[in-house]
Amino acid sequence: MADASAREGVEAEAVDWLGRPVSCRDCPHEEIRAEGRCDLGRICVRDRRSKRIDRFFASNPALANRYLDHRYGELRVLAAKHASVFLIQKLIDDPEPDVRAMVAYRLPIGRIGQLKSDADRKVRLAVAQRAVGQDLIDLLGDEDYAVRCLAARRVDPTVLAIARRDPDSDVRRVVAVRISQELLVPMMFDADPLVRLEVARRLEPHRLEVLVHDTDLRVRYVVAERCSPNLLHYLAYDTDPEVRQIALARVAKEMDEEGGRDGSGT
Repeated sequence: MADASAREGVEAEAVDWLGRPVSCRDCPHEEIRAEGRCDLGRICVRDRRSKRIDRFFASNPALANRYLDHRYGELRVLAAKHASVFLIQKLIDDPEPDVRAMVAYRLPIGRIGQLKSDADRKVRLAVAQRAVGQDLIDLLGDEDYAVRCLAARRVDPTVLAIARRDPDSDVRRVVAVRISQELLVPMMFDADPLVRLEVARRLEPHRLEVLVHDTDLRVRYVVAERCSPNLLHYLAYDTDPEVRQIALARVAKEMDEEGGRDGSGT
């Protein structure tokens, strides 16, 4: 009696994507229930809850192919996740962005190029995580900064010069972290101090002369830590006490080392 009541409770909370109660009595997959590959309220393709649908396809991946045309968008997403990759090409124009994003994650890389111009950013983000070559380079010009950021993190550093003047500082920071030393130099003059900070962390010590006079103390602090010794005299008189302190400490160390070298040579 208790088991029957429990089953009734499970059935009561199981509803489909239209809000209708779900029951095992009219399930088209009754034959797999005995094998434990479906379980009302936990593993069910007819339930509207994503986790339950996903568990069903994980247990029965071959059945996912049957649901690629279902009217419930979330069901199509999860069917596309588990279905044969040879069958999901037809979903590339699906009306639901989440479905198209799943297609972008699963199709062979050579077939996702057309999705780089998708109207929905989540689809383009999915493409940016996998695209290579010209498709990835093209995403550096995407209208969404998050897509451009992701593309900048993955694209070959040799082509990052085209993104040095990106309108978003987050993208330019990624560029400053990855671009080659030669192409990094012009970014010393970037309008955003956090971009210049990344430049100060990477440029060779003898190239930091311009940043010695930077308006942002965080940049000057890093410069004081890294610059070549001949630039320290500028920072020894810096307006910020912490910058002066590290510069003077380095000057003193240089003098001690120079005195040691002179002493060992006499």
